[in-house]
Amino acid sequence: MTAPLSSTGDDTAFFGHPNGLSTLFYTEMWERMSYYGMRALLVLYMTLSIQEGGLGITVASATAIYGLYTGAVYFMGLPGGWIADRMIGSQNAIWYGGIIIMCGHLLLAIPHDSTFFIGLIFVVAGTGLLKPNIGALVGQLYPTGDERRDSGYTLYYMGINIGSIIGYLVCGWLQVNVGYHWAFGAAAIGMGAGLIQFRLSLGKLHGHGANPTVKLSSPGMRRTQLALVTALALTAGLTYLIMSGSVAIDPVSLAQYVALLITVVFIGYYAAIYLFTDLTSAEKKSLGALFLVCVASTFFWAGFEQAGSSLNLFGRDYTDRFIGSFEIPPAWFQSANSIFIVLLSPFFAALWINLTKRMINPSYGLKCAVGLIIMASGFIVMFFAAQVAASGLQAAPYWLIATYFLHTVGELCLSPVALSAVSKLSPKRFAGQMMGVFTLTYSIGSVVAGLVAGNFDPENIQQMPNLYLQISMFSIAAGLVIAFCTLGTRHWESALDRANA
Repeated sequence: MTAPLSSTGDDTAFFGHPNGLSTLFYTEMWERMSYYGMRALLVLYMTLSIQEGGLGITVASATAIYGLYTGAVYFMGLPGGWIADRMIGSQNAIWYGGIIIMCGHLLLAIPHDSTFFIGLIFVVAGTGLLKPNIGALVGQLYPTGDERRDSGYTLYYMGINIGSIIGYLVCGWLQVNVGYHWAFGAAAIGMGAGLIQFRLSLGKLHGHGANPTVKLSSPGMRRTQLALVTALALTAGLTYLIMSGSVAIDPVSLAQYVALLITVVFIGYYAAIYLFTDLTSAEKKSLGALFLVCVASTFFWAGFEQAGSSLNLFGRDYTDRFIGSFEIPPAWFQSANSIFIVLLSPFFAALWINLTKRMINPSYGLKCAVGLIIMASGFIVMFFAAQVAASGLQAAPYWLIATYFLHTVGELCLSPVALSAVSKLSPKRFAGQMMGVFTLTYSIGSVVAGLVAGNFDPENIQQMPNLYLQISMFSIAAGLVIAFCTLGTRHWESALDRANA
């Protein structure tokens, strides 16, 4: 077994950051191109009438399915992180996960209802392997106490959004001008490009993530392999029963139960690591501080994920999309978030470093609370936009653009900072698993977002302004409570650094 080379502050080959960051940057860029390009079309495709080539599903059911899909993508990060930590290592998890994702997009490209839903299952499974482990690997490139970590995650996050811009533009154009299934096929090509790039530049990681952190014993490996095969068989059997009509499922009710189940899993797994793994006092304090970050993340994504559901439908049905004779594809509005991310990321990366140099370093929890409140203010903008739509007029595009700008600023305050917090505050021997536990906050938020979006009744548009206002007020209140709690936990975030000093 070859030990990875240690990262040091002298490795500055990629914009002042370790050269391995370039491998992860471009791999995640292409993976996100495939994911977001396809994701932007899901609700539009499912709600499109059968006569027009869609599935003809109601808004409530389509947004619930969308929430279940996006929630499942992140939920699978928990077993994905564990498999990498204990069985195959992060590098293999990324590689095999990408292959499974590509196969899923190829299935989506086949114009058939069954292959559509089976393709979604493949994308869910593959992303569960890839997403948490590539995020955890970014943190492993930096030694303890390296002040470049936060800005490194911000640059990594910029790669995510460059990929999503490509996905929105390419897949959105193909959807309007050629068809949905061609757009899904383009997502497969994007994932394939990411796999090729990852394999060719693997050496830049210097062995980080090549092996499991704590490998299972031979008996444990056999039991786990049997459990995985059993889980795959059960999933295949249930999928067949649903596809054949033998089992009927109400997507809305299922989403409600799943949101509750994932919340229980998150709390249970977090508590198990905290209470039953012989953590030091410093590690427990760090996990306590991290819990506030997780709560903020859950509320954030419940609002932010309206982008693919209620905001997506608002862009299609209630927004004036014509510039002269050119009609803007609905998916292109979502690219505004990614464009703002790319433009603003360098400024936020520099902001955290300059604040640190001036001995002003807000706690992770406070940064996340501020991000949540800023995101919530975007729905105040949508309150006014929805009033325009409720009056019977088409809303101007700048309402959505302004909303996405505020969501972007909130995202830059919260998301890369939260990823850095997980990397820094997690016990090293649970790094992959804690990244998986953290992605459950995306999962819970995404399922809840789908349920909330289902309340937007296209037959009763008069309700829309108040629904957006409720989202805003609830999220702002949550952000203020979290900010207040950080007054008592801000010193816990440095407990591990003090213990290792």
